[in-house]
Amino acid sequence: MAANWFRRCNYSALNHAYQLWPWRCFGKIHGMTSSPNLDQMTPEQLRALAAQLLSKVDTMGRESRRDKTVIEQLSHEIAILKRHKFAKRSEQISPAQGSLLDDLLNTDLEAIEAELNALRPEPAATSSRQQPKRAPLPPQFPRTVIRHEPESTLCACGCQLERIGEDVSEKLDYTPGVFTVEQHVRGKWACRQCETLIQAPVPAQVIDKGIPTAGLLAHVMVAKFADHLPLYRQEKIFGRAGLIISRSTLAQWVGQTGVQLQPLVDALREAVLAQDVVHADETPVQMLAPGEKKTHRAYVWAYCTTPFSALKAVVYDFSLSRAGEHARNFLGTWNGKLVCDDFAGYKAGFEQGITEIGCMAHARRKFFDLHAANKSQLAEQALHSIGGLYEVERQAKDMSNEDRWRLRQKVAVPIAGKLHEWMLAQRERVPEGSATAKALDYSLKRWVALTRYLDDGAVPIDNNAVENQIRPWALGRSNWLFAGSLRSGKRAAAIMSLIQSARMNGHDPYAYLKDVLTRLPTQKASEIEQLLPHQWMPG
Repeated sequence: MAANWFRRCNYSALNHAYQLWPWRCFGKIHGMTSSPNLDQMTPEQLRALAAQLLSKVDTMGRESRRDKTVIEQLSHEIAILKRHKFAKRSEQISPAQGSLLDDLLNTDLEAIEAELNALRPEPAATSSRQQPKRAPLPPQFPRTVIRHEPESTLCACGCQLERIGEDVSEKLDYTPGVFTVEQHVRGKWACRQCETLIQAPVPAQVIDKGIPTAGLLAHVMVAKFADHLPLYRQEKIFGRAGLIISRSTLAQWVGQTGVQLQPLVDALREAVLAQDVVHADETPVQMLAPGEKKTHRAYVWAYCTTPFSALKAVVYDFSLSRAGEHARNFLGTWNGKLVCDDFAGYKAGFEQGITEIGCMAHARRKFFDLHAANKSQLAEQALHSIGGLYEVERQAKDMSNEDRWRLRQKVAVPIAGKLHEWMLAQRERVPEGSATAKALDYSLKRWVALTRYLDDGAVPIDNNAVENQIRPWALGRSNWLFAGSLRSGKRAAAIMSLIQSARMNGHDPYAYLKDVLTRLPTQKASEIEQLLPHQWMPG
């Protein structure tokens, strides 16, 4: 309708509309230094202006509709979580499980609230919820006074400012084993001549108006996602140190911090998928969705770089099932070489251009199990030949890709050729359906994928690298028992991606997260890559 109105309107109407409509704000938004003089514009220029304004209105309309849709979705999710949070607890859930579920629900709620606040320019004016009064920090904790003063105490009128007071705020800091308090003192400076008040700005924080410093947030995140300590256990630990921090408060910190760290995780994913060779594996994780009486099996997928890559990184992806669509959604348009086991979920990607790289360790495992079961001589011979291939890899471990390829061509290719011929001959002699036949068939059917590494020095012989990176999840399962929602699972996957990638690069996860959370509020979006674990440098 707006377009038709513009076509029908005359010059005076267009001029009147431009003066009245809220489009005049475009000058500030889109870099226009001043409003154009419509009286001096030609009809062609007026039509071009009208088209430009209509285009901007359409864009703003689409963005507004998209934001409205997201807000409705998040508000609906909040309503569901709150209903489950305050509903009668199932008798089938143990007290420990109940505590874990409470922590996860509170964290999810805070994460959603943080996302909603980012979409809303202003907080809702109708909110009548009273904020609880914050208890003062314990006086026995050591205090470090940090003063913030203006760069200049001269007023713009030329007069000297006078200090008339100060604002004092306290933040709780944590270094391993010690709680301290940062006391921020912001002096107030006033000019009596022109009644101007000057004060240093509040330092940017991951959590605005909160008490935790970046150090305390880093400790909570590392304790939960690296040391696998649920929040209710952390609450008890803090209590023994003389500090009462409720689980709901800890959940608030985790939820908000997870939202702030997500752009960094997205950048890490892009860095991993920029590699030509990537490892992939998956492992089950129990998930107790709100409102359900029992857990069901969800999955964590791990994607990491190879031991030969200069980039050391791993990215986890949490999903509700083991369906192959989850791997396809994560990989997107990536079409490099994927090192994986024989799981069928990856097959669709191979049809779309991804090159399959088999895992020799899986093939070896079949013969190892066969030998362990009945001391099979055939299995022993297979293990000996596969061991020769691994001996080549040990020699080539520290070589360049080119030198590694040459060594493989010279030594490993003849070993692989003889092994393949031997397997074909043995397969004709063993009965169908036997354990020996199954072990041979596993390798023979996948031989092309198993030996592709011989033709590329950048490709590893097996998938052990990613299996090592997925072990933290196996350790965590015994501590936090389950994921409470898809959102909580994805948040854990995101934060553990940063923590484990930091470990791969030789960084202390606490030191890394503390520095990242300190710098993140003021870091330019275009320079976010500087905070990735493989590029981060300790201060």
